[in-house]
Amino acid sequence: MNMFVDQIKIEVHAGKGGDGMVAFRREKYVPNGGPAGGDGGRGGSIILKVDEGLRTLMDFRYHRIFKAKNGGNGMSKQMTGPSAEDTIIAVPQGTTVRDLDTGEIIGDLVEKDQELVVAKGGRGGRGNIHFASAKNPAPEIAENGEPGEDHYLELELKMLADVGLIGFPSVGKSTLLSVVTGAKPKIAAYEFTTLTPNLGMVMLPDGRDFAMADMPGLIEGASKGIGLGLKFLRHIERTRVLLHLVDMSSEDPHQAIERYRQINKELANYDPELLKRPQIVVATKMDLPNSADNLAAFKADLAADKTLEKQPEIFPISAVTHQGVQQLMQLTADLLDKTPAFDSESHDKELVAEYRAAAPDKKDEADFTITKDEDDTWVLGGEKLIRLFKMTDLTHEESQLRFARQLRHMGVDDALRAKGVQDGDLVRIEKFVFEFIQ
Repeated sequence: MNMFVDQIKIEVHAGKGGDGMVAFRREKYVPNGGPAGGDGGRGGSIILKVDEGLRTLMDFRYHRIFKAKNGGNGMSKQMTGPSAEDTIIAVPQGTTVRDLDTGEIIGDLVEKDQELVVAKGGRGGRGNIHFASAKNPAPEIAENGEPGEDHYLELELKMLADVGLIGFPSVGKSTLLSVVTGAKPKIAAYEFTTLTPNLGMVMLPDGRDFAMADMPGLIEGASKGIGLGLKFLRHIERTRVLLHLVDMSSEDPHQAIERYRQINKELANYDPELLKRPQIVVATKMDLPNSADNLAAFKADLAADKTLEKQPEIFPISAVTHQGVQQLMQLTADLLDKTPAFDSESHDKELVAEYRAAAPDKKDEADFTITKDEDDTWVLGGEKLIRLFKMTDLTHEESQLRFARQLRHMGVDDALRAKGVQDGDLVRIEKFVFEFIQ
C-alpha cells in the first residue's frame, strides 16, 4: 500500500469561550454587595506545529476533524473561568496551508518548530460586573462566550530538498540517490518503479551536505495530470538546483534530446519559474553500449538548438560503476553555494489570484441579511448578527433588551420596515423566534 500522502483536506473547530456569569455578592457584613459575576475563560485554539520527524501527511487520512475544548464558564465572586488548552497538531516540515473557503494560502510551515494558528478560540463572555452603571447598579446582564473559528483547510506537503532529480521513468534517479545517500528507494527495470518522492542527505568529504530528492518519473503531459507528474511536480518547487537525468543507453540516438525537451516543456507548463533553476544535465548509464555515441549525438543536437538561451552543462556518469558520481556531487554542492533560494509560491500565487476572482470579499459582506421563508417568517442572518446572537444570554430579560438595542443600532429594525414587516410578524434568528413590535 502507498503510505506517502502529500495532500489532504481537514476541518478545524476552535473552542467556544466560556459564558459570563450573573451573580451578586451576598456576604455577611458586606452592605450593598453589587454584581460579582466573573468572566468566561478563553476557548482553545487549533495550532499547526512543524515536527521534523514527520515525512508525510499519512496520519490525517484517519483523523480529519479536529475540535478544541471550550473555555470554562465564569464563577461567582468575580472569578474568571479556566481557559482551555490549545490543540496542537503536528505536521511535516514543508506543509502549505490553504483555506478552502477563500482559496487563500494562510501559511507555509518550513522552519523547525514553526507554529501557525489556523482556528482562533473564542474569547470568554463578560460577567455582570462589567455592565454595572449608575443607572443600573445591579445588572442581570452577562455575555455568552464568543464562538470559536471554524475552517476547512487543505494541507499540501512540498518536500524540502535542495536538489531535485528529474527525468523520464527508469533513467536512473533512484539508483543515483541510493549511491550518494543512505536512502533505499525501490529500484527495478520497469517504468514508474518509484511511486513516491524519496529523500536523502548527501554528505561530502569536505564537510558540506545537502538534501536530495528523486521525483517520480515525468512523462509528456505530466503538467496536465498524465502519469504521476502533476501529483509530484509540486515537490520540485522548493528545490534550488535540478539534476536533469537523461538516459544514454537507447538504440535511438535522438531519443535523449526528445525526452530532454519534453521534460523541460512539462516544467514550463506547470510553472515557468522552474526553468530559472540552475540545471545540470546528467547523462546516465554511460557504462552501457551505444551510450558514448548517443552522448555525442545528444551534444550535437543541443548545439544545433537555437531556442536555448545558453548551452546547459552536461555531466556523464554511471551510477552502477560510480563513474563521475563523486565529481557530480562536488559540482552540485558548488552550484548550491552560489544559488539563492527561489520564490517557491509563484505557482500558488497564480492559483490564488484565479480563485479569489470568484470568491466573495468578506469586507464587502453586510452586517446582516433579511430573507423570508415559506411560512412567511422573516429570517435574519449575517456573520456579525449571528455572532452577537450567540453571545447573548437569552435567559435574562435585561440581556434580551440589550440585544434588541444592538439590532436597532445596526439598522435591522429600519431594514425590516423597508421590506414591509408588519406589527406582530414573526422574526427568526436560527431557532429563536420572536414577534416584531413597532
